[in-house]
Amino acid sequence: MAAQKPKVIVTRKLPDPVETRMRELFDTELNLDDKPLTGDELVDAMSRCDVLVPTITDRLDSRILSRAGDRLKLIANFGAGVDNIDVTTANARGVIVTNTPGVLTEDTADLTMGLIMASARRVVEGANVVQAGDFHGWSPTWMLGRRIWGKRLGIIGMGRIGQAVARRAKAYGLSIHYHNRKPVSARIADELEATYWESLDQMLARMDIVSVNCPHTPATYHLLSARRLKLMQAHAIVVNTARGEIIDEGALANMLARGELAGAGLDVYEHEPAVNPKLLKLPNVVLLPHMGSATVEGRIDMGEKVIVNIKTFMDGHRPPDRVIPSML
Repeated sequence: MAAQKPKVIVTRKLPDPVETRMRELFDTELNLDDKPLTGDELVDAMSRCDVLVPTITDRLDSRILSRAGDRLKLIANFGAGVDNIDVTTANARGVIVTNTPGVLTEDTADLTMGLIMASARRVVEGANVVQAGDFHGWSPTWMLGRRIWGKRLGIIGMGRIGQAVARRAKAYGLSIHYHNRKPVSARIADELEATYWESLDQMLARMDIVSVNCPHTPATYHLLSARRLKLMQAHAIVVNTARGEIIDEGALANMLARGELAGAGLDVYEHEPAVNPKLLKLPNVVLLPHMGSATVEGRIDMGEKVIVNIKTFMDGHRPPDRVIPSML
């Protein structure tokens, strides 16, 4: 007699190839409408499944997890970050948490460079002029942006994505600087010609462009506070493809409006999906809808990692991408 397939509930619509494979391997319940689940719906789902596959739109805090029941054994997050999950509470309840690291690195780094270019060279602002029919010909002093060649890029968080950004930025002629919990290896530092700054404050005061590439944890909440943002030079640009909570969004909007910072490129927001209304009105800001990992290849790779984590766990082995609270 064949072993019973584990019950897997997926909270959002995933790419078709991923859903097809999941239905082949598991007793899978899909969310074909792609409507985010409410807290009560998440509780109901967790009470009926062995494995929950949530995304960053699902807030699995201690209040929700405490109502999960005893059946749930694995939360296989569809995403690299796990700031949407109270991992400590999950582990205390005997629930394993996994994520999908690594597969989003190149896509997020590509978009980071796109935001750097778009912000410095006023790409979106210029495109809007043309599309509105307001382009009346070339002028030597019109739509002037900033050259990025030779400028100093400060990367906050020199993990996989930070290093991928650095490799791209080096090819564009940027000088690479970074702040991290600890320096990268000598080999990587030499390859990237990267300068380590133990003091984030000192680095911020000297950079032309700052890219946020660290995870959101309690320690990084408002890491770029109002005080730290004020350390930056007026011609500087801030780019964030990590998590919105890392920057004090209100302070950033006010400084941009007053001309105390030259520009920003944001793919994430502090109160997502809400965006600070002040940001929406500013011409010196490029705003994207959290699309850093939004490639066909990236999302399929994420799904394949989820499947491997589920299958490995159900076969009685340690999932390759288990998240341990001490790692956060």
